[in-house]
Amino acid sequence: MSKGCITVTKYFLFLFNLLFFIFGALIMGFGLWILFDKESFIAVLQESSDTVKVASYILIGVGSLTMAMGFFGCIGAIYEIRCLLGLYFTCLLLILIAQVTAAVLIYIQRDPLKHEMSVIIRGLIVNYSGQNKTTEHAWDFVQRTMKCCGWTGPGNWSENISIKNSTQKLYSCSCRNDTMPGTDMKEFGLCKQLSEQPPVFEMGCITSVEKWLLDNCGIILGICIGVAVVELLGMILSMCLCKSVVQEDYTKVPKY
Repeated sequence: MSKGCITVTKYFLFLFNLLFFIFGALIMGFGLWILFDKESFIAVLQESSDTVKVASYILIGVGSLTMAMGFFGCIGAIYEIRCLLGLYFTCLLLILIAQVTAAVLIYIQRDPLKHEMSVIIRGLIVNYSGQNKTTEHAWDFVQRTMKCCGWTGPGNWSENISIKNSTQKLYSCSCRNDTMPGTDMKEFGLCKQLSEQPPVFEMGCITSVEKWLLDNCGIILGICIGVAVVELLGMILSMCLCKSVVQEDYTKVPKY
């Protein structure tokens, strides 16, 4: 390979590694958001299911590994160090295999995951007390922002222990449909029902969640394919550069 081609390959590989460093930071940030977020649908699942917690730790680990890989890949590309280029290629290959495996497992286990999610949400609705609990506030946030009520519909709230044991007609305040007449809007807790029918949204939140996933499926798929393409190009460039390096010159590496 000519010197000009080596230079071009080297700086393209540096650019790819810089992108990987940024991707790694985004993945790690997403994992931290899942772990510490307290006001979304994820927060409801995170405090009720070990699966979501494990997934957040995996994302943090993968993000950290990707950032480290991007950093060492940049060093290996700029200073033409074969061992770092080989390590970079190996890490890329392992990450690509892990991503494909995870995607296949999620696809195969989609029905059990959907059932587990349904069990978690129904259990939350049954035991909802309107107290200052993180998961309850998170679920109220979901119902307000997605304009939905219950998991499959507002009828799920008839199974709530507090509503069943109350002498008054109550409904979830966060289900309140402001286009219908009724009491003032409240962000959380249980509200008194003044009319025969509760002034709530008729659509269940499972419909809203599935609609959101369908609307954003193309974006999610595009991001996944884009990352995979960048990984493949990075692997190709690292191998090309690794083969072109005849002898490593460690004197080019800055010493601190």
